[in-house]
Amino acid sequence: MKYKTPLLLAIGALAINANASECGKVTIADMNWSSASLIANIDRFILEHGYECDAELIPGDTMPTGTSMIEKGQPDVAPELWSNSLKDALDKGVEEKRLRYAGKALVDGGEEGFWVPSYLVEKYPEMKTIEGIEKHAKLFEHPEDPDKSAFYSCPAGWNCQISAGNLFKAMKLDESGFVIVDPGSAAGLSGSIAKAYERQEPWFGYYWAPTAVLGKYNMVKVDFGSGIDEEEFVKCTTNAECDSPKTTMYPPSPVHTVTTEKFAASAPEAYEYFTKRGFTNADMNQILAWMEDNQADGEEAMFYFLEEYPQIWQQWVPQDVAKKVQSAL
Repeated sequence: MKYKTPLLLAIGALAINANASECGKVTIADMNWSSASLIANIDRFILEHGYECDAELIPGDTMPTGTSMIEKGQPDVAPELWSNSLKDALDKGVEEKRLRYAGKALVDGGEEGFWVPSYLVEKYPEMKTIEGIEKHAKLFEHPEDPDKSAFYSCPAGWNCQISAGNLFKAMKLDESGFVIVDPGSAAGLSGSIAKAYERQEPWFGYYWAPTAVLGKYNMVKVDFGSGIDEEEFVKCTTNAECDSPKTTMYPPSPVHTVTTEKFAASAPEAYEYFTKRGFTNADMNQILAWMEDNQADGEEAMFYFLEEYPQIWQQWVPQDVAKKVQSAL
């Protein structure tokens, strides 16, 4: 793939860069999902060639990376940390001046909701709302029982299965004839959307962003008419033991870039880059769709992004840094 070709040149440029010590060595967590790996590779390339850092990727995952940064001060950077899962520990690390929330990796936050294909909304504009969905419930035919309507939920065992189930219960969707369909896996859930789109058929269910699926298929998030009640969402919607859930839209999930205090203090210019670097879900959805279509890893996608989306990344860095990065490409 052409986007991997420049890698040897990039490595060679790094090897002869006598000024790397100005920024020093920087370790970056390369998380094991597509968007996080893409961002980590982008950060490495920009730090190496734009800020003359000796940047290195190391394997990471949410809980172990966050814990290691708090307790050991390593790695220096977690590019895409879904911070709700260890919020108290991260907040304490910031309070004790071990960590900093540098910025938002996903400026919109992680997005969840119930969705329908846009072609349905074009035909039935009221389907933008849950009332419209209920009105046309019979269109969403269950794959095994034509007398029932299908709501595609999260696979069993996922946390989002709890929230989707509670919201299904809160909105009494069963009274409109809906039953919950367990897709069995993430591939099963995305496959059900792809199948519906290919056939231009009705589909209604849970999904999240940023994802390749929402980059490939134009979906509309259904408005519950409730607004967001974060307290309800935390205390009840996400709680399997909640008996009386109430309707609330999903609040955005904060997705931060977190650095160690040591790195922020020792490399202030590089740290400033992280305060400005962030993706919208719409942009990330498109890039993830490209990654999936091309079976690209984070490194290949990094070259694709830097070459094809300069209007985005050049806003994150000073002009002289942008010139260095562009030259390295």
